Amino acid sequence: MISPYSYITSDGFKVEAGRNNKENDVLSTKKAARTDIWFHTKDIPGSHTILYTEGREPSDIAIFEAAAIAAFHSKGQMSENVPVDYTQVKYVKTPSGAKPGMVIFTDNKTVYVTPKLP
Repeated sequence: MISPYSYITSDGFKVEAGRNNKENDVLSTKKAARTDIWFHTKDIPGSHTILYTEGREPSDIAIFEAAAIAAFHSKGQMSENVPVDYTQVKYVKTPSGAKPGMVIFTDNKTVYVTPKLP
């Protein structure tokens, strides 16, 4: 049973962040839909964070708030201007033989945010 950190953006999107490698793995590979948005701090250890789109187009507000949540749940928590990569879940893959939570991804964009919770 997983119990990731759970949040709602100011415009109503659900966001979840894994607490450990196993939760990151379940969120990214089993729970999230292919069209949801996956976030992770760039080159900084941290949580996999999922923005659940539920078929809607995510707003810029939701993207930035989810990125700030990902930054908050990372080793960059005490920094400012933390780079966070994001892409649709369908572009996130687990290499064969990789440990839980290890992924590779493509088609990503990067935003710079100050870590915080909504």
